[in-house]
Amino acid sequence: MDDVERADQIEEVVTPVLRDHGLQLVDLEWRALRPRSVLRLFVDKPGGVGIGDCERASREIGDVLDAAALIEGTYDLEVSSPGLDRQLRKDREFRWAVGRRVRCWLAGGEEVRGRLAAVEPDRLVLERDGGRVELPRGVLTKARLEAEVPWPRKA
Repeated sequence: MDDVERADQIEEVVTPVLRDHGLQLVDLEWRALRPRSVLRLFVDKPGGVGIGDCERASREIGDVLDAAALIEGTYDLEVSSPGLDRQLRKDREFRWAVGRRVRCWLAGGEEVRGRLAAVEPDRLVLERDGGRVELPRGVLTKARLEAEVPWPRKA
């Protein structure tokens, strides 16, 4: 079984557990290494993910994965939030980021910032300056979330 097939099977097994904890899978990284492989799950929920959410999900996911015997040998399991300025690479990550502020780089070096409004197979749609900007996926070289931190206001 190759790494892509293994990652798909792992996702199938962990998704119901995450759903039971009110969490959504944002990304899954599987690295088959020697002597220990690494499985990273990036999860989110409305209002954000806390350390306790990650700990509870991690314990149950570890048990479910061990019972399913999908991973041979020893491995490290990491469950965490996606991060405030996460790079977006996969369609699932872009769909998760709809409604959030993003920063995109295009071939030629141009940067475009805005709120991700839609993800289509051939383009991303951003809202900015009261209008919509369509970015063809073919010229997109990199995309990241922009941190939206609610800074305390001075009275």
